Amino acid sequence: MTEGWIPDLARAGIKHQAIAEALGGAIERGALRAGERLPPQRELAARLGVDLTTVTKAYDAVRHRGLIEARGRAGSFVRGPQTVAPDELERADAGMNLPPELPGNLLARTIAASFTELLNGGSPLRLQYQPAGGAAEDRAAGARLLAQLGLPAAPGQVLVAAGGQNALHAILAATLEPGDAVACARYVYPGFRALAERLGIVLVPLPELTGDALRAACAAQPVKALYCVPTNDNPTTATLSPETRRGLAQAAEDCGLQVIEDDAYAPLAADPLPPIAALVPHRSWHVASTSKIVSPALRVAFVRAPDPPAAARLAPDLHRTAIMAPPLNVALVCHWIADGTYARLTGLMRREAVERQRLAREILAGIAFAAHPQGYHMWIPLTGAATPETIARRLRPTGLSAVPAERFAAAGGGEAALRVSLGGPIGPDRLAEGLRLLRTLAADPHTLPG
Repeated sequence: MTEGWIPDLARAGIKHQAIAEALGGAIERGALRAGERLPPQRELAARLGVDLTTVTKAYDAVRHRGLIEARGRAGSFVRGPQTVAPDELERADAGMNLPPELPGNLLARTIAASFTELLNGGSPLRLQYQPAGGAAEDRAAGARLLAQLGLPAAPGQVLVAAGGQNALHAILAATLEPGDAVACARYVYPGFRALAERLGIVLVPLPELTGDALRAACAAQPVKALYCVPTNDNPTTATLSPETRRGLAQAAEDCGLQVIEDDAYAPLAADPLPPIAALVPHRSWHVASTSKIVSPALRVAFVRAPDPPAAARLAPDLHRTAIMAPPLNVALVCHWIADGTYARLTGLMRREAVERQRLAREILAGIAFAAHPQGYHMWIPLTGAATPETIARRLRPTGLSAVPAERFAAAGGGEAALRVSLGGPIGPDRLAEGLRLLRTLAADPHTLPG
């Protein structure tokens, strides 16, 4: 119960707006949680020394934002996240690692408000075709974002892509030839593996992602590049230490390799480490995308090329494969970078991921798994008799996404393990249900019928 909650009205302004802002902020910060009852309007008005109409206006404003709901005589309550019916879950790709939904339909409301602002007051050029590689102002916004992530970049070496996959496709197509070899971890992002197969690129999985292992691979055969996800790897959740990053950077320098750094999850880390590209900027391609941080609906990625000439050479490949990133999506992301909304949403997503990891640790206590503390996927080695495919299939009706390790294996095969995503459209209640089933299957798969 939150009936003792009192808003801080120290700031000047219209009273009902101040109450609404305080209430909305408390919900978005998590000070008021889903399902909690708010103080009755008449009682709150008496505590604050304002009339009932003022509090009613405030509650109505927050209700219209989708953060609270009125239940007649029972009172007003903090809304939980929107639920998705079980038969609708199939509309989401169960194999993708999706960011979790934010409470109160916050992301959709923020997108709607920002789009309205952009369309009412923005340039009409946002509705037109964009230059290959992105408009100058958008590339500058990408440079600012990369600088915040610890990677200085001039706007001339930053490009705008239609998502990380578009960026990776262009980098491989522009810089490698069929038959070229790329060193990588034993398990890789399936999208990258699919691109390598399509373009005839040979993947060389390293026994461990270290400088020594990279040098040994280069001594055994010609290698042209290194691909890695340095923070919260997909699927294993591993994060490369500063020493390992320096070792890989030095090995890439010594062996004359280009580095393709797919740093999709780094912004969620509470204490992000410097990218490898910051250590060898003259030979690194760094990809930072919004899909894994905010929403897959925003098909925007920023690519930092080794230098402006390399960026100019990449731009035509980005254009040939996707023409351009959706202009309104780009405008939205760049607007958010400028006004701080992107950082705020990232922080809220980080908090939601932490909460879901807490729930997973609680329900899966006693079962070994790896996870980044601010990430929303897990890597679970299996020791029972059930195969990863069987467990993934049994979990599917709950909405809990589980993908067998073999889907990520760079050279085929793979251990008996699962990547489990805690995000996507699944809400906390259904997530808990799925995790309890996962615990049962992982501990004793024979307790449920096939």
